[in-house]
Amino acid sequence: MSGLIKQLNNYRLTTAEILYHMPDHPNLLQTFVWQEYDLAPEFPVLRRFLDFWVRNIEGRLHSVKVANVQLIQPPRTGYASALFQLQ
Repeated sequence: MSGLIKQLNNYRLTTAEILYHMPDHPNLLQTFVWQEYDLAPEFPVLRRFLDFWVRNIEGRLHSVKVANVQLIQPPRTGYASALFQLQ
């Protein structure tokens, strides 16, 4: 599906910061940033990716931080708090 169609089906742009232990140096952490359209709050796409990670990648997961935003939103109207005139 295209990004717009996913958004119309309640998908949200989801970003995950994944910290994992480096296979050669287990005391060091490395960061991986993952981004995809996903359904909050269950995040099935992210869960499939993390399941794949655990099964196929040697770096043991340390932590995962997740953020998401709904891109299609109703318009917001605001008022300016100042007026500047150039002469």
